[in-house]
This record gives sequence, structure tokens and C-alpha cells, in this order.
Amino acid sequence: MRIVIAGGTGFLGRPLVAAFAADGHSASALPRGSTDGVDGADVVINLAGESIAGHRWSREHKQRVIESRVSTTRLLVEAIRSATRPPRVFVSGSAVGYYGPHADEVITESAPPGGDFLARVCRAWEAEAIRAIDRTRLVLVRTGLVLERDGGALPQMLPPFWFGAGGQVGSGRQYWPWIHRGDWIALVRWAIGNDAVDGPLNATAPTPVTNKAFASALGRAMHRPAFMPAPAFALRLLLGEMADALLLTGQRAVPDKAVRLGFRFRYEKIDAALAALF
Repeated sequence: MRIVIAGGTGFLGRPLVAAFAADGHSASALPRGSTDGVDGADVVINLAGESIAGHRWSREHKQRVIESRVSTTRLLVEAIRSATRPPRVFVSGSAVGYYGPHADEVITESAPPGGDFLARVCRAWEAEAIRAIDRTRLVLVRTGLVLERDGGALPQMLPPFWFGAGGQVGSGRQYWPWIHRGDWIALVRWAIGNDAVDGPLNATAPTPVTNKAFASALGRAMHRPAFMPAPAFALRLLLGEMADALLLTGQRAVPDKAVRLGFRFRYEKIDAALAALF
């Protein structure tokens, strides 16, 4: 297969390109703003977008977060719609933030969207991608917290634990839907090869955990204590609006569609995933 990936040099795109190449496929990262190679590609994957947690949320940063996702998706969709030979699959990124904050109810792909900033970002992102459905099979990958040592959110969590000061954030009762990066890569590759998969697909492990349980599991994996909570008020002072959206709330999102269609996770439990990483 010939595969092109927008955002192919990032935390998720880089190992995905390597995985396809190892299987003998022609996989390449699209330069920013380019659609070269979309016409005639078998698969187009869209992972591009400004880092959500890269800066404190100012009005300008929030606009960049939305625009970077919408504009890239719009370019790719226009290229797909005008292609002489459109791809047979278009995999477009999204996130479990689509659902907005929830308590402990189980969230599947059929749940409605939320109304907070992250939900609005995901809704706008997906709305652009949906314009391609008359030309290709569309998979909207709603990704949770992706775990790996070389990037993403996990490395930013480690310093307090290394110094023996790790623990839950806020109440610790908020659910964190997570997935090992190896399983995320396997899930995307499986979705590409399975014609029964279309529309939204939760890219999360089958067993989301509360933040308190996550912190305890991380402490066990690192052989460090995990009893020093980070107070919600301190996080809000430090991070502003971003603290509530990314740390103090969450969703108990589960991969209902993937499980029903037969995908097998290598890491179903948080302890196994973190033990593999450490």
C-alpha cells in the first residue's frame, strides 16, 4: 500500500510510519501544508495539529489549536474530493475530548458531543473530515491518553514521582481513558484493513481508570510512592482553564466498536501497560 500521513513526524505519526515501512508498505510524512501524494494513495492519515498542552490557553493559542486542525483537514479533504483516484481509507484524528467532561458513566462511540472547548475543537475537526465520506471510507480516531516514554503526556508526569512526591491530581475520581502507544498503532492499522470499521472509533484501552488508580499504578511501575496529591486550586493557578480540561475532568471512554469487531488489545490493564514501559 501507499500511505501518506499528515503529522507523520510527531509522537504518533513517526512510529506509525516506521510500522508501515517495516511491513513493506510505502509510507511517508506529508510536509506541512502539502497534499502531494494524496491523489493515488491507498490510505491518507491525518494527525496534524498544534499541541493542545504546549502552552497556557490564551485566546490566541486556542484559536491556533482549532485552526491548525480544521485547516489541515480541509486541505486534505479537498485533495481527496478532487482526486482522480481517491484513497480507499481516510483516517482522521480526533480525541475523546469530543464527549466533554463526564463522571463515571461508560462512554461509547454513540455518546453525544460535549460543549466545552475540547469538545468544540473535536466537533469542528470531525465536521471537516466528514465531507470526504462520499469519496472514501472515513475512520475518526478518538484518541485518549497515549502512553509511551519518549513523548506525549507521560514524561511530563514523571518528575514528581522520581522525587517521591507523585500522586493524584485534584479529587482523583476523574477517569483517564488511556492506551499504550503500541496498541494505538495496532488499532489504526487494524482499522485500515477492516472494511467494517467506519465513523468514530475510540482509541482507548478497554479499562479506563480513575486518576487516583492511574497514579498508584504509575508509582508501582516506577517503584516510587504515590501519596502526594496535587491540589486542584494550585493546578488552576498554574495552568488556568487547561487544568480543568486536561487534568481535573475526564471521560470513562471505552473502545466499544473495536471490541465488538474483534480487535485484541495487548495491554488491557494499566499495570501491564506501565510495567512494559518501565
